[in-house]
Amino acid sequence: MSSFFELKKSDDRTKARAGKINTDHGELQTPMFMPVGTQGTVKTVEQRTLHELGAKIILGNTYHLYLRPNDEIINHFGGLHRFMNWDGALLTDSGGYQVFSLQDIRKITKDGVEFKSHIDGSKHFFTSEKVIDIQRNLGSDIMMVLDECVPYPSDKTYTYESLKLSLDWANRCKIHFGNTIDKYGHRQFLFGIGQGGMYKDLRQEYIKGMIEIGFDGFAIGGLSVGEPAEVMYEMTEVSTEILPKDKPRYLMGVGTPENILESIERGIDMFDCVLPTRNARNGQLFTTRGKINIRNKKYQLSDEVIDENIGSYASKNFSLGYMRHLAITKESLGAQLASQHNIAFFLWLTKTAREMILEGRFSEWKKDFLETYKNGTKK
Repeated sequence: MSSFFELKKSDDRTKARAGKINTDHGELQTPMFMPVGTQGTVKTVEQRTLHELGAKIILGNTYHLYLRPNDEIINHFGGLHRFMNWDGALLTDSGGYQVFSLQDIRKITKDGVEFKSHIDGSKHFFTSEKVIDIQRNLGSDIMMVLDECVPYPSDKTYTYESLKLSLDWANRCKIHFGNTIDKYGHRQFLFGIGQGGMYKDLRQEYIKGMIEIGFDGFAIGGLSVGEPAEVMYEMTEVSTEILPKDKPRYLMGVGTPENILESIERGIDMFDCVLPTRNARNGQLFTTRGKINIRNKKYQLSDEVIDENIGSYASKNFSLGYMRHLAITKESLGAQLASQHNIAFFLWLTKTAREMILEGRFSEWKKDFLETYKNGTKK
């Protein structure tokens, strides 16, 4: 049986790397971007289209799927793959970030976290063991441990106490993962999540603890929560300096095209972010010549296509003038086409970065791409 992660090439001048993750639902070429399918759906984009765009893995949300429709119902249907008719790979988070965002209606203890549903106010309790059981029911290829995402800014004392708590939760997740079995006939893998706030020494201590516990891969959490980009890059680099080279590295919730390329340069393999679909619904397109706010009146008479460099149907076949019309009239097709294009762009970005790493041209390409992307050649 092939190993879970295979490192194909490391860049000579940076920490960028190209690899392959092997799951029972297909090979995943890294660096890679994962479209976010919070509630078992990537908003406005159907599964068939995701395949056409080149998506090999999508992300599901444990917190939301636990509340609706409930993991036991998904278990009844034979797991999330079958429930949503998706034959690619799936990664599910543990709900830790959602708990972090519910500060006013949750209570953290050493045993887990009590929270109120944002839907009906009902009370629930997540433990390390429970989030593993939920994700077993969901049947995701890659599962995440329960952790606390420390808000920014947080003082060092609070961050350290959170570190100890999350490490204990991670260890309990690993133990319970080992005491339970894969479901639905395919392998499931478990990732740890590195925390430690914006403190270099705490990040290092946390990651060393995670390595000691041992996981199939490692995520970096608690970033892109309001800190300056330079701090995010520093904490990312602190983490990748000591993370194992033979395991995949996942920077959670990141981010913009600039964030992704800067983080690839620092050794990150996996990304997810809601920006492609969220911003699409608000009329923003990501293109190889920069961001386009399609509601701008200057696009009213433009017959230029969205982006001829991106191979998707939406990117090559609809004019900026038509996209503006759809956005202004709030037609649902506008959100669909914009989402399809934006996802295609993010998939293209990580795929092209991989190709450049393999060819030994990543640094030059990154510099040239970002210069055009930031300065733009928009008409």
